[in-house]
Amino acid sequence: MFKKIEIWILYLVILLSILFAIGFGVLVRQEIEGITKAGSIDISFLSKPAAYIARLPEQVLVAILKPNPLRVNDPWDEDRDFYNQSGFNGTPNSTNSYLLLSRYDGDLQEGLVELIDLTNFKILHTWNPDIDAYNDLVKQVDEFKYLERDSNNFRSKQHHPKLLRDGGLLFHDSLGSPLRKIDACSKLIFQNTHDIFHHSIETDIDSNIWVPSDIYPQSLPIEKVGSEFEDNAVVKLSNEGEILFEKSVSQIFIDNGLEHLLFSVGDDVFDVDPIHLNDIQPVNFNGEYWKKGDIFLSLRHQSMVLLYRPSTNKIIWKGSRPFFHQHDVDILDDHRISIFDNNSKNFVDGDVVDGHNEVIIYNFKTDKYSSYLKDSLADNDVRTITQGRSEILQNGDLFIEDTNYARTLYFNADGSLRWTHVNRADNQNIYIVAWSRILYTQDDIQNVNSFLENKGSCNE
Repeated sequence: MFKKIEIWILYLVILLSILFAIGFGVLVRQEIEGITKAGSIDISFLSKPAAYIARLPEQVLVAILKPNPLRVNDPWDEDRDFYNQSGFNGTPNSTNSYLLLSRYDGDLQEGLVELIDLTNFKILHTWNPDIDAYNDLVKQVDEFKYLERDSNNFRSKQHHPKLLRDGGLLFHDSLGSPLRKIDACSKLIFQNTHDIFHHSIETDIDSNIWVPSDIYPQSLPIEKVGSEFEDNAVVKLSNEGEILFEKSVSQIFIDNGLEHLLFSVGDDVFDVDPIHLNDIQPVNFNGEYWKKGDIFLSLRHQSMVLLYRPSTNKIIWKGSRPFFHQHDVDILDDHRISIFDNNSKNFVDGDVVDGHNEVIIYNFKTDKYSSYLKDSLADNDVRTITQGRSEILQNGDLFIEDTNYARTLYFNADGSLRWTHVNRADNQNIYIVAWSRILYTQDDIQNVNSFLENKGSCNE
């Protein structure tokens, strides 16, 4: 059984194994980077099987262990005040307001959206969409090759849902998916598969929809940026889901003399995600500092907020201090905006929140920044590293989503904490929330009332 072999044979086997490993690794990398042609020679017939084989161990482990990627792992230390909380804690709102809560239900093992009356914390309606059924309708083109893996009934969440005037609910998956609109019974009305949509969903005064996307294939030369470059785009759609406007943010940078921010990170360093567009906020009225039709853009990886005018392709204003890796730009009045400042910084040990999150207000009249209810966020240990939402209500109250820790908070205008919600399942695990939305304006209340009056029955 254990026969002696010539030493030269052993060396040859080792050498061939090394060469095979190198060649196999090159093929996998080329497939991942989408560079499968060398001149006129197409090597995809080799690179695709190599990449498939490389992913097999991961697929086997997932099939056996079935880990839930939407569980918040070890979310808090034992000494954090809210560690043992579940559901709503505190005092309901005294005025009409609603929470459109997008959360992963750890007991059902599915994502859902709940419309909650904040005057009594009662659930008025639940959407539970069949993501697998929607996926079956998607043509399996390259940009959606990982759709069934990354967005399915088991691991999908309905990101930043938007209740429309006509009663439809808009959403996508935060990892990137088609933009979807469903009715009260979670039946699909439309899904737009033109791009991979992600992050915020907002509508303008004309009911047009604004959503970030990734252009595929990239608008910039692939030989310069590679196939993994995330070409974030600003997209405007009609209420029926038809694309009305699309513009690459990278191209906006180039057109406005900011190309150096894309391609000058450091020596021999190329960032495939230099923009990371996470919010589009449409401007609905003319003012001294902006015009109707303008949009505010939040660019996380630039730690920058832009005021952009699509009609002229011009950047009107840009702010890049004092916030870090920010989200959620809101227009407060005719001269102020608010920004959710993650205050996360890339230190030697990785991306960490340097203290706590803040809500930053920028005043265009005075050209000054200020922090809103700073002590309240610090006292309540609000420090989501990524994501996060904030909304300063007309009466001065403050709504916060501490996304990484599956927590929603509501502060009175004086800074006192009114209520919190923690998305804990009956199995006691904490599961992700996905950019919930507070509904409190007159238009919001009218939309909700109309929806409740006309939603009908979904028993069948």
